[in-house]
Amino acid sequence: MLREAIYHRPKQNWAYAYDGKTIHLRVRTKRGDMDAVNAIVGDKYAWERTRRVAPMRRFASDELFDYWEAAVEPPFRRLRYGFHFVQGDKELYLTEKEFRPTPPENSLELFDFPFINPADVFTPPAWVKDAVFYQIFPERFANGDPSNDPEGVLPWGGKPTPTNFFGGDLQGVLDHLDHLTRLGVNAIYFNPLFEATTNHKYDTKDYLKVDPHFGTNEKLKELVAACHERGIRVLLDAVFNHSGREFPPFVDVLEKGAASRYADWFHVREFPLRVVDGIPTYDTFAFEPIMPKLNTENPEVKKYLLDVARYWIEEVDIDGWRLDVANEVDHKFWREFRDTVKSIKPDAYILGEIWHDSIMWLQGDQFDAVMNYPFTNAALDFFATGKIDARKFANAIGSQLAAYPQQVTETAFNLLGSHDTPRLLTRCGGEVGRMKLATLFKLTYPGTACIYYGDEVGMTGGDDPGCRECMVWDEEKQNKELLQFFIDAIRLRKNHAALRSADIRFLQAEPGSRVLVYERRAADGERFIITMNADKESADVSVPAEGSWADAFDGKTVPLEGGRLKAKLPAFGYAVWRQVSK
Repeated sequence: MLREAIYHRPKQNWAYAYDGKTIHLRVRTKRGDMDAVNAIVGDKYAWERTRRVAPMRRFASDELFDYWEAAVEPPFRRLRYGFHFVQGDKELYLTEKEFRPTPPENSLELFDFPFINPADVFTPPAWVKDAVFYQIFPERFANGDPSNDPEGVLPWGGKPTPTNFFGGDLQGVLDHLDHLTRLGVNAIYFNPLFEATTNHKYDTKDYLKVDPHFGTNEKLKELVAACHERGIRVLLDAVFNHSGREFPPFVDVLEKGAASRYADWFHVREFPLRVVDGIPTYDTFAFEPIMPKLNTENPEVKKYLLDVARYWIEEVDIDGWRLDVANEVDHKFWREFRDTVKSIKPDAYILGEIWHDSIMWLQGDQFDAVMNYPFTNAALDFFATGKIDARKFANAIGSQLAAYPQQVTETAFNLLGSHDTPRLLTRCGGEVGRMKLATLFKLTYPGTACIYYGDEVGMTGGDDPGCRECMVWDEEKQNKELLQFFIDAIRLRKNHAALRSADIRFLQAEPGSRVLVYERRAADGERFIITMNADKESADVSVPAEGSWADAFDGKTVPLEGGRLKAKLPAFGYAVWRQVSK
């Protein structure tokens, strides 16, 4: 037993309350090192009477480690616990103090989960687990009202640049809600809608006003109501890290310098405000002079932004916020932001834009989820570009599953492309088969799935601004077969709880192989086996199985051959099998 590989800490993703009565315990061991791991659990005030052994399951693995988990329901909402490791005829025990060859004699030596306090239980909105989001870049989705077009607007479908406009607006979204309903999405994430000078609107001028080129506050209210009638939730983009060049308080500081009453609203290193050798004398987003960083520790700034968060929920009934550059804002502000938002709408979804490990924002006191770019990168490396094999992909996913509490995994925002990245089909080298595999994995993986507008009809585009082309509405230019695939895959996800559960297990993911086989299960026993061939050549798949099985898409019976499910998958082919009976 490699003791150096064994790790546990009594907090965060290693020991946490999943709900008001259940504690999840996790421990790490060297990959393949243990035959079994158990948790020894009991109440600290009645140890001898309540002591028991809880077998742990290996729920994830990566290149170096296995991760074990047990769900325990303590009788009195508190828990003392230790771990028991088995390797052949060898046994080892871990307490908070030490490794031991025998069970601890004193429960005081064990780890302690003091109490499941309801206020400490991280409970993201339940609806998010079942959501399929659709991201809309408003300026490029649809022009429904030419009367509000900006000056110099170009004909729809032209080549995008960082500065041109094509007239997309809120009426255009209203006009195409049937498309979203047909696709099957039940949530929309909008890039910024508030008044700003750019086409992307991340340089906010007025946080309380819809950009006139998009419409009015009343038009947004109409759109949100129309979405809600169709069962579609609405998430808005909040740019609270920085404002825009024309934000009135910043204009005042530009004019008056240190004498401005708003001077402390920003992080100014030197007055007057200016740019020296490409570096502003004030903090900004990425040295961008038109995006000055807001001082969220200033009480007036804090009140202003929290009032903004409150306003759009109370007045327009939005369902949550996506928070831009969330990792550069202080944690104290986000805690107050959460309290404000949840006091108005407890099931509002708070989504942070963070591209790296985010455990410190996902403790239940700040965000419900983050944009899951580590998932994105792993999926693209395997399905889109073939940079990694099946084993490395499964390892990357295993690391993700182990990195966060289960409720975080269940509401993670899983995406394969956005306004900040090349489009999925472009990343796939134009190979629709690769795109389908990546999309199918996303739609059969825990968390909420997001589709970037136009991916469903085969749009392409490189880095910004290439990924921000106008939505293709001409049906003759749409990939109808791909659109039908998206419709069918989304319907499959929505109809089966197993495809949305947190229970995922890789059955085949071998080094050097491009074949991936994984299993999905629901609490009620519903079971799927999904096979994918991410290779340019066909591949034979054979999976041990029992009971009766059917093709999940067409319902046709899939016979077992010698107790195995078998298929010959074409290049970039897949099969989704559902167990009909045991």
